[in-house]
Amino acid sequence: MSLQAPIVRRKLRHGKIIEREGRGFSVNELREAGITINRAKSLGIYIDKRRRSCREENVEALRMLLKAMGGAGEEE
Repeated sequence: MSLQAPIVRRKLRHGKIIEREGRGFSVNELREAGITINRAKSLGIYIDKRRRSCREENVEALRMLLKAMGGAGEEE
């Protein structure tokens, strides 16, 4: 199963907010989804350590990936 690209929002100088594809998921998004950094690397999930945000859409995409894989890697 292919993973959708993470969504990133950016505010421009004049106040307009744009959405685009990100380079990877933030560490906070991985933590919310219950995935460790090492597990994400083994699954082939791209990680962007520079991002600090935690977008719910990205967390849901990670959770759906885990569910599609049969719950592999979930931490309780």
